[in-house]
Amino acid sequence: MSAAPPDNDVLWARGIVKSHHGTPALRGISIGVREGEVLAVTGPRGSGKSTLLGCLSALLPVDEGEVWFNSAPVHTLGRAGRERLRRDRFGFVGSEPHLVPELTARENVALPLLLAGAGNKAAYTAADEWLERLDVGEVARQRPDRLLQSQRQRIAVARALAPLPPVVFADDPTAPLHREAADQVLRILTSAARSHQLTLVLATHDPELVRFADRAVALVDGRLTAPAAPVPRGHAVPGAAGASAVSGTRR
Repeated sequence: MSAAPPDNDVLWARGIVKSHHGTPALRGISIGVREGEVLAVTGPRGSGKSTLLGCLSALLPVDEGEVWFNSAPVHTLGRAGRERLRRDRFGFVGSEPHLVPELTARENVALPLLLAGAGNKAAYTAADEWLERLDVGEVARQRPDRLLQSQRQRIAVARALAPLPPVVFADDPTAPLHREAADQVLRILTSAARSHQLTLVLATHDPELVRFADRAVALVDGRLTAPAAPVPRGHAVPGAAGASAVSGTRR
C-alpha cells in the first residue's frame, strides 16, 4: 500500500524509475519539494535532471514508482489527466522559449491566462506587468521572429509566471543568456516565486546558479549523490526574506 506523502510537500516522489529507449535515466529517485520552496537540481549534462523535472511535472509517465502533487497521485493519471494538470497547475520554462510564432510577445504571455478563463483586460494587464518586470515591455507588440534569443527567453519566463501557478518548473532556463542577464532573470524568477509563495524547481548544470535556491540536490547518472541540503546562508539571494527553507526547517 502506498504511504501518504508529507503534508508540507507539494511535490513528492518515491522510487521513480524512467528509461528512454532502454537507456536508464532515473534509477529509483525519491524526493520531496516543500510548498513555497526554491529547489535546485544540479548535475552534469545527461545526469537525468530534465527527466526528473519531466516526471515531477507530469510531462513524462514514470516506468516505476510514485509521484504526488498536493497529496493527489500523478503516476496513476492517463495522458489527458496529465495534460490537464500541467495546464491548470504548473508553469514551465525550458532552455528554448517555444513561443507561438504567430502571436506577439504580449499575446504569448496572456495566452495561458486566457485559456484558463481570465478576461481580456486581466490577462493583458498581467502580461504587460510581467513583460515590464523582465525588461522586455518595449517589445510587447512584436512577434518572436523579430526578437533576440535573450528577449524570447525572458518572454517565456513571463509567460510561465503570469498565471501564478502553484509550481513552476525551470529546466536550464538561462542557457541562452550571458551571465549578467542570467543572474537578473534568475533573481526575478526566484523573487517572484518567494513573494507569491510559488514552488520553483530549477534544473541547472551551472553551479553558480545554486546560490539563488533555498536547497539543492545533485544528480549523477540518474541517482541522487547526496542528501538534500540547505544552501549556505552566505550564498542566499539578497532580499530573499522569509525563505525558511534556507535554514533547513520545514514550514
